[in-house]
Amino acid sequence: MTYEVTGTVGDIVHCHCSTCRKAHASAFSSVARVADEDFVLSGREHMKSFESSPGKQRHFCGTCGSQIYAKKQGTGHVILRLGTLDTDPGGREVKHIWLSDKASWFALHSALEEHEEF
Repeated sequence: MTYEVTGTVGDIVHCHCSTCRKAHASAFSSVARVADEDFVLSGREHMKSFESSPGKQRHFCGTCGSQIYAKKQGTGHVILRLGTLDTDPGGREVKHIWLSDKASWFALHSALEEHEEF
């Protein structure tokens, strides 16, 4: 399964809701909107999906388990999971959402050491 974004990637948002955290086994999920016509998926037969909330399907690779995108009914875009990209999406992060639901162990503003490599 592969995909290509042929158009613009929207603003990058970091979602801290419990559904995203659990689905991605992470503190948050980084996502961006991509117009339906700009999202080209090959190998659709390998994709699986589930309804995570009413009207919202999460689509993932049935081979490796990576979440690729979500789709809400009635919208003209997909919600692309940016952790699956191999290249710079061109957009920039603009906000964190659902901080009221964030992981208790994650500090948004932190003084942790930073390393280019480990």
